[in-house]
Amino acid sequence: MDRWIAAALDYVPRWLELQMRLTAQTGCAVAVAHRGGPVLELALGHADVDARARMTPRHRFRVASHSKTFTSVGVLKLRDAGRLRLDDPIGRVLDGLPKHVASLTYAQLMSHGSGLVRDGEDGRQWTLERPFKTRREVLDELAGAPPLPPSTRFKYSNHGYALLGMAVEAIAGEPWADWMLREVVRASGLDETLPDGPVPAGVPLAAAHTALLPLGRRAAFPANVGSAAIAPAGGFVSTASDLVRFYASLDPGATRSVLSADARREMARRLWPDPDSSIARWYGLGTISNTFAGPDGPSWDGVGHSGVFPGCLTRTTHLAAPELTVSVLTNAADGLCQPWLDGIVHVLRRFAAGGAPSRRTAAWVGRWWTPWMALDLVPMADRVMVAVPSQLDPFLDAAALEVQGRRGGEALGTVVRDGGYGRHAEPARLIDGPDGRPAALRLGGWRLEPEAAITASLKRRVARRR
Repeated sequence: MDRWIAAALDYVPRWLELQMRLTAQTGCAVAVAHRGGPVLELALGHADVDARARMTPRHRFRVASHSKTFTSVGVLKLRDAGRLRLDDPIGRVLDGLPKHVASLTYAQLMSHGSGLVRDGEDGRQWTLERPFKTRREVLDELAGAPPLPPSTRFKYSNHGYALLGMAVEAIAGEPWADWMLREVVRASGLDETLPDGPVPAGVPLAAAHTALLPLGRRAAFPANVGSAAIAPAGGFVSTASDLVRFYASLDPGATRSVLSADARREMARRLWPDPDSSIARWYGLGTISNTFAGPDGPSWDGVGHSGVFPGCLTRTTHLAAPELTVSVLTNAADGLCQPWLDGIVHVLRRFAAGGAPSRRTAAWVGRWWTPWMALDLVPMADRVMVAVPSQLDPFLDAAALEVQGRRGGEALGTVVRDGGYGRHAEPARLIDGPDGRPAALRLGGWRLEPEAAITASLKRRVARRR
């Protein structure tokens, strides 16, 4: 593993720890893989706030629409075996479908170009106010006219993926979950993943939680339920570690995969743009694609998926260029998996451009506080970046320091990059305490200290005002 990757992954837990505190989130599990092998596993917060159970990397999550990637892999594995073609109509293996449904192809269903309804007339399964829909209920809801003609635009449909699960079951000649567990999950070397709930007794499952509002607190509620006919669209249960290994295996260049390289290339292709989104993203065959870009690092294309299960928000992306895969799983309805995954990728991009710390800059490290905010010193090569860990991208418009040596009990530097409202060209000093370790930071006219010192100072100031 490159030194810049190790340095970036050393900073990610420190940034996320403050993010968890600032946002009072319930829990978070993170994994990063390099060349298919996990190089970071991180668990923060609680798996169940009511039970005060701490999160661990082994806790399973309801990963919801990640299921669409797994189901698509199952369809493509059957295609690799010559048992279907992507332009085959699904009615060829499912009898009794209305004509407008029977004529839909696997490719249209997998890419959400079918025009079918998203969740039917009653979507309360996604608030756990009713059981997930059965096969009969899905087919009954598809009998009416679809909202759009096929191949019109990208239109997400969980019912469309329910049909794909039925087709896999018909071709395989056995229950969808059994075939998927053997031919996709276990064949991919995953041992913490199931095609659907409920999980067996003794398997740790992160509880789902409400958002902070409207209750004013987050409360746990059971998510260990089966997803019935919707399982191919949203039933999967997994860990961050299993997800990064699975999505890494879908890279066309992966050395181990259940799919042919051709099928993996098909999965990564951008087929439909998301037409009304302010975020540029595309949908392929069971995958969501986007580009991570900005002025302070390389541009990387990501291929993965997200998931929204009641009380659990999750996201995974594979970055082919640096051979990195990132998964962020959160267990609250207002979980920040999307911006936190973006933030982790931006940290990686910044280190890819800046490099690992040199011996000259390595001592310029740590979190330093004013009464109003925290700043992180993060050394990269021969410069020290001044990150803002309260930001979702901690290196956005970050200041940079140049290290110049020591004088007495101080390490000396200069601010060589900062915005016009900042401290550009002013001195920076890392000041030793009596024990010889850094005890304060001066940036221009600002003095920053460790959190404990600032906390004690604020308590004294508050007490004087009473």
